[in-house]
Amino acid sequence: MHKHSKWLIFVLVAIAQFMVVLDISITNVALPTIKHDLGFSTSMLQWVITAYALTFGGFLLLGGRAADLFGRRRVLLSGMLAFTLFSLLIGLSRTNTELMILRAAQGSAAALMSPSALSIVLTTFKDGQERNRALAYWSLVAAAGGAVGLLLGGALTQYVGWRWNFFINVPVGIIISMAVLRVVPKHELEEKSQQTLDLRGAALVTSSLIIQVLAFSMAPRWGWLNGSTLGLIGLSVVLMGGFLFNEAKIAKHPLMPLSILGNRNVVGANAMMAAMYATMLGMFFIITLYVQNVLHYSPVKAGLSFLPFPVIIGIISSVIPKLVGRYGYKRFLVIGPSLVGLAMIWLSRLPADGSYVFNLLPAMIVIPLGVGLTFMPIIVAATSGVSPEKSGLASGLITTSQQMGGALGLAILSSVAASATAAATHASGDVALVRGFDRAIGVSVVFMVIAISVAVIVIRKPNRSPSQGTPARLADTAELSL
Repeated sequence: MHKHSKWLIFVLVAIAQFMVVLDISITNVALPTIKHDLGFSTSMLQWVITAYALTFGGFLLLGGRAADLFGRRRVLLSGMLAFTLFSLLIGLSRTNTELMILRAAQGSAAALMSPSALSIVLTTFKDGQERNRALAYWSLVAAAGGAVGLLLGGALTQYVGWRWNFFINVPVGIIISMAVLRVVPKHELEEKSQQTLDLRGAALVTSSLIIQVLAFSMAPRWGWLNGSTLGLIGLSVVLMGGFLFNEAKIAKHPLMPLSILGNRNVVGANAMMAAMYATMLGMFFIITLYVQNVLHYSPVKAGLSFLPFPVIIGIISSVIPKLVGRYGYKRFLVIGPSLVGLAMIWLSRLPADGSYVFNLLPAMIVIPLGVGLTFMPIIVAATSGVSPEKSGLASGLITTSQQMGGALGLAILSSVAASATAAATHASGDVALVRGFDRAIGVSVVFMVIAISVAVIVIRKPNRSPSQGTPARLADTAELSL
């Protein structure tokens, strides 16, 4: 395969991934408008985002395994066509229930797209330096897509209406699907054709994750120690235990062969990704509400307030492959979350009469710097040492951690914010609202402490061997083990 054709393939699958990531955040700025048009209550508004993130994360392992079994291009195209159709239907939705159901369906389509797209990248770029550069650009798509979604969502919402946040996917989805069909080659199936998907395992793990997020979302209304809340959490634990037993003892062709968990860097990287995205998705949600409801920004101005994110992440993504090649990835997995944690401490002191330049801008510069230093090394750690026939599984696993971490983080942070705001009974409206925001962002600092601890304790440096050659190849070719 010629170099230019490799990068053409990358561009096409990266656009597909960009669509997936964009639709997580593009609705953030539109939330007040959607609330007014479709009659959402304040407590249910987060489900415009959560419904998508839940099914997206819940079905990712199934999507990754399907890519391994049935062909990456085939699964990618199936997901893109479904994603495009559901985007059209969401734009036409007339009730809040209809919108949430279609958002959940859109998320399940995204779960077919994302792991198959990353798996295509992993199998297309086999050289260490080239793959590191491709993964750096991929991390740019994953990290900057959320911020770009806020910018684009603000402009579309203010000038043509919130429904165009979804209509825009239709022409893009059709054009990219046609291009993928022509440019991306078919991959030989890594598994024998008689193997089947582990649907029982998929049902168990998806149900467990969805019920867990539901429990945290409803806890402020029911009470954290209420029987319903504890019952849902207990049911989630039982279902996850059933999934692990099914994978280890029952399934002939398990959805997630537990042998992949023998790689401690895979486990550590997935834990870090969950903590990072829990912070990011929750922070985007809260800061968007802060700038619109407290600082009274228009949708466009709210979107522009996140402009430093894609700019800084783009700059960092251009240099991080060389840095990882020279110094390895572990030190960046400590430095990155540390910077994000410091920025979150700054944001946890937002006042009701704050200003963008003093209260938000410093964090808006430091957070993307930390994220840019972290995302590409996380993906390298999560996929190095994984055999080609499990590339779809590894891709699905890291993206599952990202999306379910984001869904769970959003549920936790929004719940903490709602509880703290409700408890501030003697404070004025904006003061009570900001008190909830500050308390929630304070919780995200705990997520960063967890990420830093995992990086220090769990993540190991790749073993250097004479056959591996230059340091630039180490992050890609090292075999990682317990």
